[in-house]
Amino acid sequence: MKTHIYISIAAALLIAASCDKMNQLEPQGGNSLTSQVLQTNQTVPSRINASFNGMFTKLGAPDSVFGSGRPDDWGFLMIGFSGDIEAADVVLVNSGYNWFSTCGALTSRNADYANPYVRYAAPYNEIAAANEVIRSYPEGTTDQAAIYNIAQAHAIRAFAYLNLAPYFQFGYAAGGRDLPCVPIVTEDTENFTDNPRASVEEVYQLIISDLTYAIENLEGYVRPNKSRIDVQVAYALRARAYLNMQEWALAAADAEKALEGYSPATMTEVSKPFLYDINEHNWIWGYDMQTDVAMENPYATSSAWLRSFSGDGYSAGTQVYSCCNSLLYDRIPDTDVRKGWWVNSELESPLLAGVTWDGVSGNAVGPLEIDNVKTPFLPYTNVKFGMFTVGGTSNDEDWPFIRAEEMILVRAEGLVKSGQTQEGKAVLEDFVRTYRDPSYSADAGGRTLEDEIWFQRRVELWGEGFSNPDTRRLNKPLVRFHGGTASNVPAAFRFNMPADDGWWLMRFTSSEKNTNLAIIDNTGGTQPVQDQYPDLRDGATD
Repeated sequence: MKTHIYISIAAALLIAASCDKMNQLEPQGGNSLTSQVLQTNQTVPSRINASFNGMFTKLGAPDSVFGSGRPDDWGFLMIGFSGDIEAADVVLVNSGYNWFSTCGALTSRNADYANPYVRYAAPYNEIAAANEVIRSYPEGTTDQAAIYNIAQAHAIRAFAYLNLAPYFQFGYAAGGRDLPCVPIVTEDTENFTDNPRASVEEVYQLIISDLTYAIENLEGYVRPNKSRIDVQVAYALRARAYLNMQEWALAAADAEKALEGYSPATMTEVSKPFLYDINEHNWIWGYDMQTDVAMENPYATSSAWLRSFSGDGYSAGTQVYSCCNSLLYDRIPDTDVRKGWWVNSELESPLLAGVTWDGVSGNAVGPLEIDNVKTPFLPYTNVKFGMFTVGGTSNDEDWPFIRAEEMILVRAEGLVKSGQTQEGKAVLEDFVRTYRDPSYSADAGGRTLEDEIWFQRRVELWGEGFSNPDTRRLNKPLVRFHGGTASNVPAAFRFNMPADDGWWLMRFTSSEKNTNLAIIDNTGGTQPVQDQYPDLRDGATD
């Protein structure tokens, strides 16, 4: 086993050696963007089923866009990971093995870089797949199985747009509702070469329409597993959308509906590495990673990058661990079980107790070090994300898209911001006291209640793809460091950025601009430089 892992890591090192050049690789053709002319399945059942199942597989499959064995091409899971690195709380080293350095440096606004290309192409490929499913059935069909499939396709399309809108335009909080966002493509779209950017409001109108359709047509549907979308998933996605739209009461109501029958992970359950099995009871919707899919390119998986216990991945093999920004870590109370989700500056965490890798046991007061098998943890390395087998090489761990804890925090925020302050505060305090920190008080951190909820989201949902979208929807600045305070952010990535800086907005790919002539690109802002805006503060990590 040890020899196998060692050889695998050596292979990872070889693959990673040229990643700096790969970040700048201009993508070539062969990918479905909004210019794609959709084809119908002509009601061939086997083809419809293949399209429907593929719509879910592609959400997190390796090589989902390029199909060329890149370690940074893994669909929507990669989109969330990239967004987190672009924000404040997830820190990666600045080394030649870091395929996501473009996100740390925010050079991801280059339209010809591979990273932003995947993040644009993957959602539109998914939109195309959803449109194909919707178009495949006869209009007005009364077949219940078909109706359930169509409803799930509408929800998938909404999910795709929720992964685009926050990155391409400022949101409702910044007055961006009338500004151009991204092109809308539905099953009825015919003109792909002259399809201008819809406004933020128009994009969210489509999202709400799709999710409302899903809610209305998924009543009674019993899904085979949590990788599929049922009515509660649709409610949860609509709660996210309403949160972005500042429809606070509606967000709270939908979150409550999404939570029916679900409860958070207990304090015991989160006192060891977790979040790897779609059957964990607090998951509402997840990606069910199949072993054969993961092994198509095991380096292009969440396990290779985010899980610090993979025996065949970049984290352990090249010391490109996903670490917590010390600004956030230092503000987590010692009484909070979640402080153990990362090792401290001495590489210690109580979550290592009982962890065994290649015959070596972890413990609560020392690092898990294994010669020639894994590189040592860095300070603040995450041990939050577990694996089916510590040191395993399949990288087939599942991924949570929605879990109960998020919906509780959505409900708390929605209640507070809709004027039901005490009820919202009670929801927040009940969750944290019962499941994370028995001594918790929402007032103890000295933040406003609104910023306290954001702080709790940043801790609870760390590494799960919420950091950048949350920063944008709340119209907050990027704060990675405080001037005069030591930080674990590498110098090249150590900068802050105002909330209204146009550099927040991603640029459209050259492929899209060359085929959709109506696109007018984002151009504002300037590339951040080291140590800029040292006095910026965000209200949560001050």
